Amino acid sequence: MEFSEPKGIYLQIADQIRERILRGEWKAGERIPSIRELAVELGVNPNTVTRSYQKLVDRELISNQRGRGYFVCDDAAGRALKEMKDEFMREQMPGILRTMKLLGIGPDEVADELARSRESEPKGDDRS
Repeated sequence: MEFSEPKGIYLQIADQIRERILRGEWKAGERIPSIRELAVELGVNPNTVTRSYQKLVDRELISNQRGRGYFVCDDAAGRALKEMKDEFMREQMPGILRTMKLLGIGPDEVADELARSRESEPKGDDRS
């Protein structure tokens, strides 16, 4: 957790969970750590984790099965991917495009760099 980051701790936790779902660490139907377990693991107040979990329930990434715990929803990875792409395009891409324009970087240079990057990736890590 980055306690100095302007984004609230509960949102940082929600983002971490979403990333773990997207990476396949937690699969559809799988139980995730209890509120208390995650709070201890992260060193935060259980109320903070509760708020994170509620945010993810509202976004239909996890569900609460009373008495059993929290579980990853069936299409959570797809939802997480869409959310993260939308956030990237809205929050990151405008700055990237401004910088590219400032530096005179064109689409061909970006395509070349992407190709080089793909060549140096370990096999089996093809998420694009």
